[in-house]
Amino acid sequence: MTLDEKAFKFKVEVVLKNGVLDPQGEAIKQSINFNNLGNVLEVKQGKLFELTVSSKDIKHAFQEVNKICSDLLANSVIEDFKYYEVSE
Repeated sequence: MTLDEKAFKFKVEVVLKNGVLDPQGEAIKQSINFNNLGNVLEVKQGKLFELTVSSKDIKHAFQEVNKICSDLLANSVIEDFKYYEVSE
């Protein structure tokens, strides 16, 4: 990190797109309902990432995180992602 850069912290959520088969989510839903822990209609499993990036400003930090998500963290064919800045 250089003197003119700041650290920005983000959370990234990656989940399967609607309509994509989610066997792990389905197994979790069935287990919840079978064990009378609730009446759950749908479970989507996903991934959570926490990124701390060094950038000159928040606009560039958002651009960097978007590129990381689309190029590496999510498979655009079957997954959606969203990200947001978090304070510490």
